[in-house]
Amino acid sequence: MGKEEQHHDSPGAGGGAVQSGHPEWMIDVMRLVNDPGYDRWRSMVAATGGCAHPIHLAGESLIVDAATGEVLHGYRTTDEVRGHLLVACGNRRASVCPSCSKVYQADTFQLIRAGLSGGKGTPETVSAHPRAFVTLTAPSFGPVHTRREKGGTVRACRPRNRDKVCEHGRPAGCHFRHESGDEQLGQPICADCYDYTGAVLWQAHAGALWHRFTLEMRRTLASEAGMSRAEFGKRVRVSFAKVAEYQRRGLVHFHAVIRLDGPEGSADVPPAWADHGLLVRAVAPAVRRVTVRTPASGLGRWDLTWGDQLDIRPIVLGSSVGGLSERAVASYIAKYATKGAEASGTVDHRLSCPACKGRGRLSLTASCGRCYGTGLKPGLHLDALPVSEHARRMIRTCWELGARREFTALRLRPWAHMLGFRGHFSSKSRRYSTTLGDLRQARAAHRAAEARERHGLPLLGDESTLVLGHWRFAGSGYTSGEAIMAEDIRRRVQAARMIASERAEQIEQIEQFGTESPHSANEGELP
Repeated sequence: MGKEEQHHDSPGAGGGAVQSGHPEWMIDVMRLVNDPGYDRWRSMVAATGGCAHPIHLAGESLIVDAATGEVLHGYRTTDEVRGHLLVACGNRRASVCPSCSKVYQADTFQLIRAGLSGGKGTPETVSAHPRAFVTLTAPSFGPVHTRREKGGTVRACRPRNRDKVCEHGRPAGCHFRHESGDEQLGQPICADCYDYTGAVLWQAHAGALWHRFTLEMRRTLASEAGMSRAEFGKRVRVSFAKVAEYQRRGLVHFHAVIRLDGPEGSADVPPAWADHGLLVRAVAPAVRRVTVRTPASGLGRWDLTWGDQLDIRPIVLGSSVGGLSERAVASYIAKYATKGAEASGTVDHRLSCPACKGRGRLSLTASCGRCYGTGLKPGLHLDALPVSEHARRMIRTCWELGARREFTALRLRPWAHMLGFRGHFSSKSRRYSTTLGDLRQARAAHRAAEARERHGLPLLGDESTLVLGHWRFAGSGYTSGEAIMAEDIRRRVQAARMIASERAEQIEQIEQFGTESPHSANEGELP
């Protein structure tokens, strides 16, 4: 058995914790800090940014002379004390890996901002193109508890006549003034009145609604401009970037940047008549025209639309002008790119059995032996999930609808933990700006160039050398003691990055405006 396998099977806790009387994690921490390879382990964890679930790789990488075959530099995990290399997991969700989600958030910020201000291959002239920040919401499927404020005063949640009740005999209103952290926020006033089936089906079709909106937006812009869609497409390109955010009631809404370009994209200036006024006029009619009909079912059919709440705001060059600044919009979208459904009181992992994908059977005649036909991961029960009651009913509705043949294509059971939503959290049109893949490749190339310079090797891209590598998966994660020390490393790395980011931002603000922006501290929030 190799070192990497031993590392997971026997962390040195087991029966030793019982005999010594000390907690398992404490024994493991002491084992770790006294390990001869502790300093190297710390450096590898720091290189991942303090990743919460690093991947363990075993193998080698060689840089050889292309002409002679001479090995100029080599790295082998057999030379490591523990026999493996740690690399970051790359998960975008903050609830899974805070460190990797910060990298994803920073990349999303750069991607969104490049489409607003230029950079990363996008010309700076794009900042003069008409742009708007649009928020599309879900419709109501029943009244929920909410926090209402007016003039800084918290008002009653849902004031109604105290004697008025719903058809189930429950009060039709709520006279409480909820605090911001109240667990009732987002929960239905009456769960039996709430249309859970409609809510789940809307959630499952949210991606289709967004796609229909982008198509309708182009049609409406062409109509407003007094020309056909084909003619409009020859003169103007509509670019989008959007992120999904879960509301407390468990439904997503979309924040989107919409930009008008010339026909070639961000490098092409749109015609003078394709201005901000045209863009804003087209949004509301396009939203109202979008409809998606659910598949025919014995439960009925729903005509799904966007909600009545629609927010359209201009995006401006600086914070001194009315509207939203480019940095504020990019920060706001990047903030929600790392969030999941956990904000709605649900879990952040799949509930469906990996063998049968939640179907409960492997074929028409054979039931799944792993989940015994339930479709759930072994050991899970919907009634025992650590979720809010509203989220539990959403999950159960996903499970029940997912068993119906007409909703098979929606894959509701595998996406029950997301309350039915299965679309991309963040996405963009092709010519909006750079891509996340390009940003990751640039970061990898920068690190590789630094490593070559450190070892005195030819520059990256020099055709005189070849890189040969062979890697295999050797495990993942930490032992209990390692997880504690890795979290400490993550916080140190995050603090250092935050200080460096703030310094860079101050320099940028001074160079652009002659002084530091007063709004930079609240860049993750919109007024």
